[in-house]
Amino acid sequence: MKPTVETLARRIREKGYRLTRQRQIVLEELAKVDSHPRADQIYQMVRRRIPNISFGTIYRNLKTLQELGLLSELQYGHKSARFDANIGAHQHFMCRVCDKVVDVDEDFGLDVNVPGLKRLGYEVEEYRLQLLGLCPTCKKKEST
Repeated sequence: MKPTVETLARRIREKGYRLTRQRQIVLEELAKVDSHPRADQIYQMVRRRIPNISFGTIYRNLKTLQELGLLSELQYGHKSARFDANIGAHQHFMCRVCDKVVDVDEDFGLDVNVPGLKRLGYEVEEYRLQLLGLCPTCKKKEST
């Protein structure tokens, strides 16, 4: 589920933030794609609509949208963070060759209530499963 401008406006009012044009356009551009872009890619997307916007403004707005729960930041080791406007429950597959990231909507039925953690007083609120492998294009290239 991708957030709408209406969701953004409501959450911003609830948290006491301002609905800036930049914030709205960052969210709109990110919600248009399924490619899980990096901050520099989002910067290029937004620059088509706001040519004089700075990278710092983009990054600050990404962090604010993340705080508002309207996007998530995906970290894959030492690689640049990716951003995802799909805030519904899902996992990700990342190609180890080309770095393509795709959504995986299947429920893996994992029991994340680990007894050892529970005994120590920890409570799992969410989990992230990262699937790594080869996308169809890279798999084909590797087998030839």
